[in-house]
Amino acid sequence: MNRVEANAEEVPLPPWSAASLRFVRKVLKALDRDRWELSILYCSDRFIRGLNSRYRNHDEATDILSFPQEHSPPPGSPGKRRGYYAAGDIAISLDTLVKNAEYFGIPADEELRRLLIHGILHLTGMDHRTNEESEPMLLLQEKILTNLTEERIIP
Repeated sequence: MNRVEANAEEVPLPPWSAASLRFVRKVLKALDRDRWELSILYCSDRFIRGLNSRYRNHDEATDILSFPQEHSPPPGSPGKRRGYYAAGDIAISLDTLVKNAEYFGIPADEELRRLLIHGILHLTGMDHRTNEESEPMLLLQEKILTNLTEERIIP
């Protein structure tokens, strides 16, 4: 079983946050990750811009940031703390989520699911140099999104 929690900063905690936690658990299961602890922080552009500036030296808002806490263990293995792996934290700007969904002409729900998968993949240790569709991490992201296409977070 995985432990996942959601919080909010500078925005109200979305009414669909519990559904997002269920989705995160399904993504972790798809990745064969068990006994993970991670948190999702929903925030404003202003707040994520501060994080991006402080931790990445980019003075701009972004859609998502991932902050790993421990080195990723092999799939299915427990972590170091109380039998749980402290995976880390994911921050998502709800402002940029809406802008991206409008820009790409997709539902906000699809964009949110994509961002959550993206953040989790970063917590597993994956990364990408570009945003090209051929990047292995982005190929896996889209595969997981397709496999969980029936899941919904935002009604």
